[in-house]
Amino acid sequence: MLHKAVKIRLYPTEEQQILLSQHFGCARWWWNYALCKSIETYKETGKSLGQSALNALLPKLKKETETLWLSECYSQVLQATTLNLTTAYKNFFAGSARFPRYKSKHRKQSIQYPQNVKVLEGIVQLPGKVGQIKAKLHRSIEGTIKTVTISRDPSDKYFASIITESEGENPAVSTEGKVIGIDLGLTHFAIASDGCKISKYDNPRHLAKHEKNLKHKQQKLAKKQKESNSRSKAKKTVAKVYERVANSRQDFLHKLSRKLVNENQVVVVENLNVKGMVRNHNLAKAISDVGWGTFTNFLGYKLEKKGGKLVEIDRWFPSSKLCSNCYCQIDKLPLNMREWTCPHCGTRHDRDGNAATNIRAEGIRMLQTDGTAVSTVGGEVRPRLGRKSVLRHSPVSTEAHTIIASI
Repeated sequence: MLHKAVKIRLYPTEEQQILLSQHFGCARWWWNYALCKSIETYKETGKSLGQSALNALLPKLKKETETLWLSECYSQVLQATTLNLTTAYKNFFAGSARFPRYKSKHRKQSIQYPQNVKVLEGIVQLPGKVGQIKAKLHRSIEGTIKTVTISRDPSDKYFASIITESEGENPAVSTEGKVIGIDLGLTHFAIASDGCKISKYDNPRHLAKHEKNLKHKQQKLAKKQKESNSRSKAKKTVAKVYERVANSRQDFLHKLSRKLVNENQVVVVENLNVKGMVRNHNLAKAISDVGWGTFTNFLGYKLEKKGGKLVEIDRWFPSSKLCSNCYCQIDKLPLNMREWTCPHCGTRHDRDGNAATNIRAEGIRMLQTDGTAVSTVGGEVRPRLGRKSVLRHSPVSTEAHTIIASI
């Protein structure tokens, strides 16, 4: 089965906005209450409450005087909140996410409808009292609607994220085609090597373009009295600036990832430790702004839909320090050194272009080691090299040949 997600803009009326705010509040309160109950139960018994046990608390809460307002919320919205909480617990114990946190009314708000949602022409019809909400459908909704998440961002814009399910499967993964290696950076966002030529894509520096405007708006916000209407308005103004930054970044990442996926069958990137890299306070803002992780995710799902393959090489692979001509590895290469000469063969290297070439070659070697047939044009495949390893055999030419690794 194929699952697709489409995000559309909603335009609720004032009455619908009030109802949605009530639903947001109910779902947020129930999440916090259920999380607190689970923590208390775990401290007492050593076991947390499951989905069924938590849902069993809802009928009693809806009859109590203090929480009678919970009955105003559509029942399946609260049950979907329970499911999301138990899923968050499972992800935490699996080591793929951190411990669930309490939700705040000052952040992005969302609720989920697991069924009974209809998408008509220019309208999204929700079950319960909310009813039909005007929507801007920029593409057709194909397949069966599974879940719909209604959200409100800090700038008070409403959206619906619709997940659909349809018959079929993604194309079978194939590595027959063009292979490209990408070195991600800050001076240039991406440096791509296809074995024959180096292509550089500039870093747009989205936050820097709005930094002066953002500073001015934040200074105004800081002077407003807390919990006043003027502060609330100033907060939305700041949120709109951040929204423009996020939209421009996402637009750039989508367009560049689409271009690279359309032109190549295999894309090789480094598995960067972004969380560790932002500990460098001199580069933290620039690294956070550039969006390497999002870009890699975009490449991954677009290649999957196409039947291509994303290869991630080890973050410790010495892509910059390794000569792409003779495979001699140097000991040190400071960040301010953008070009260097190989002491063994005398080849002059552009730091980033050389790294992209080595990343591509390492990706091809990994595919060959897995027994995958790789069709490449141009360039060479380097031998197996570890972080401290030495050259063990001659490189294998891959020019205009199909390589099938022997097992």
